[in-house]
Amino acid sequence: MYPETEPYDHGLLDVGDGHRVYWEVCGNPDGKPAVVIHGGPGSGAGAWWRRYFDPAKYKVVLMDQRNCGRSTPDAAEPDVDLSTNTTAHLIGDLEQLRHHLEIEKWLLLGASWGATLGLAYAEQHPDSVSEIVLFSVTNTTRREVDWITREMGRIFPEEWARFRDGVPEDQRDGNLALAYSRLLHDPDPAVRDKAARDWCDWEDTHVRTHPGWRPDSRYDDPVFRLRMARLVTHYWGHAAWLEEDVLVHEAGKLAGIPGVLIHGRLDISSPPDIAWRMAQAWPDAELHLVEQEGHGAGGLGTRDLILEALDRFAGPR
Repeated sequence: MYPETEPYDHGLLDVGDGHRVYWEVCGNPDGKPAVVIHGGPGSGAGAWWRRYFDPAKYKVVLMDQRNCGRSTPDAAEPDVDLSTNTTAHLIGDLEQLRHHLEIEKWLLLGASWGATLGLAYAEQHPDSVSEIVLFSVTNTTRREVDWITREMGRIFPEEWARFRDGVPEDQRDGNLALAYSRLLHDPDPAVRDKAARDWCDWEDTHVRTHPGWRPDSRYDDPVFRLRMARLVTHYWGHAAWLEEDVLVHEAGKLAGIPGVLIHGRLDISSPPDIAWRMAQAWPDAELHLVEQEGHGAGGLGTRDLILEALDRFAGPR
């Protein structure tokens, strides 16, 4: 990966509804514009994202999504209101930031939830996008949420039983994400903390399907734990406010936009058929299924494919 670079510009953009989103820009001010769309929802745009880009060739924009990390208000605050944090709001924030930075078109780099948001954004604003690179591809459909919150229990039955039993008995047959969301907003901080721990324990479990997996140390931080759990359950509980399979059905809007989809063959929590179906529907996408790798960018094969795609789209040296 490329050496660590520091932002040369940053700020908080007022996007309305009482929200201010954090953004930063690094690399070459005259380089090819690119924007990072982080996962989670709730993980924030960590500095490690910058290292995928050649700093001499790219003008890289990182943004923390609403209520996430450096954006305010913080989802970890006790009385936070998430009602004005939806996929449509985040799409609008990306466009507002693009205009604020006077960027005509930018490349999208996204992963996991960031793949869902990146595809939804690009299908609404194809003229704003030059290329798309996605890994650990998701569409956040009801089918996918049901798979992660229920069917993955067939892979990890004991761990899933603990996860299910973390909600009241009369809610265990319903929408588990919404049941957890209610607990995560309980007035009792002890209830909120237990729910965040139980949710993040399951998050750490359902991606544990490939060699070399290691627990996510970010979940050791109680503030991050609560922020992440609240935002994930908020989005999953509503299937990201998207019509079922809409991203595949409207993939024709991406025609003419070169895309690279990278997915681990052992990513069982987000099965490879999600990326495969998108590649079938998107005329200009190329799909790479990486053997012996799972969810995320921890494997060398996934990392190298991301770097290769971004170097190729940056143009000749």
